[in-house]
Amino acid sequence: MRLPPALRHRNYRLWFAGQGLSVLGTWMQRVAMHWLVYRLSDSEFLLGVSGLVSQVPILLLAPLGGWCADRFDRRRLLALTQGLAMLQAVVLAALTYTGHVTVWQVIALGGLLGAINAFDTPLRQSFAVDLVGHRDDLASAIALNSLVNNSGRLIGPSIAGIIVLLYSEGACFAVNAASYLAVLGAIALIRIAPQREGRRRAPARGGIREGIAIARRSLPIRSVLALIAAVSFCVMPYVVLMPAYVDRVLGGGAHTMGFMLSAAGVGAVCATAYLAWRSSTLGLAGLIAGASLTAGAALAVFALSGNFWLSAVCMVAVGGGVILTGASANTVLQSIVDDEMRGRVASFYTMAFIGVSPLGALALGAAAEVAGIQAVFAAAGAGCVVAALVFMRRLPALRAAIAADRPGLPLP
Repeated sequence: MRLPPALRHRNYRLWFAGQGLSVLGTWMQRVAMHWLVYRLSDSEFLLGVSGLVSQVPILLLAPLGGWCADRFDRRRLLALTQGLAMLQAVVLAALTYTGHVTVWQVIALGGLLGAINAFDTPLRQSFAVDLVGHRDDLASAIALNSLVNNSGRLIGPSIAGIIVLLYSEGACFAVNAASYLAVLGAIALIRIAPQREGRRRAPARGGIREGIAIARRSLPIRSVLALIAAVSFCVMPYVVLMPAYVDRVLGGGAHTMGFMLSAAGVGAVCATAYLAWRSSTLGLAGLIAGASLTAGAALAVFALSGNFWLSAVCMVAVGGGVILTGASANTVLQSIVDDEMRGRVASFYTMAFIGVSPLGALALGAAAEVAGIQAVFAAAGAGCVVAALVFMRRLPALRAAIAADRPGLPLP
């Protein structure tokens, strides 16, 4: 079996290996933080607040992070952001182990990590083209990035559930802190050609405004970002609100939550493995539409299920649908923008896919306090289905616009 195209490049192989270990720790910490907030507060609303505070900095700061990705040395900035994230995990572990942790400390440290990720995520998204050197292997690199993240999602929650059950949430935070050493080592070994570093030295004046103007003028960018924002608002909050669903509907604990999130990881890994071996953008827009429709419908069925195994099957479909939508959308966006705008467009994608999610988590968490978690998940899934159908209607115009702007690109 042939390797995915991106793995032919030494720099990308180093990044792939380092990220693999680091992302596993990241998902362990993410699950442990959600469970710790719920254990300390017993509140769906505070789960929503936790999700909001941890990710809303991305909504506010990602454009600045995207400009930095276009302006400065991405490799060095990534070393800085990863080091700061490691320090955050160390502080969280220390507070938990000493027994002094409070729900508001966890939420505040989640906000700090969100601010770090506002710079780190656009850097990682735009770093892919530096690692593979040209657009031909970009789709494979983006899909493999998603594969790494979702392999961590598949394995990390189950490990986290076991560790929380046997030890404490602090053990998950300590493991995550140690896992950053792998990606920092990979960054130290990566070598980027000087001429590609030089191309990133764009003038700072008006950089963010220029990126916004280009995104507003482009029908494909506008349409893709709108759908991603809808999926993020309606579907992605399931991760934050899963403790409430597991407790109130399935009657389970941390290990049950880990199983459900791992089921979503199974779907996500299968989706990204499929994308990693693709060598073309052909048909990706239709895939985005179908995947978002599947994610919304599966969440609605999940909401009304109440059965452990049916819920797990629905989570496979939700996880696969969300990641197929997100990774395919990222590939389309990265393929149709110029190199000097890559970081800024990546920041808008980050805002839509990650930054909007906490707004959904807060809104859905507040609604769940009144209407119940099942009714809220069902309504959110229906909202995602509507957004997917609207996107489907725009597909012909979207493809025509891409064909006019990028004549040599296989039509998504």
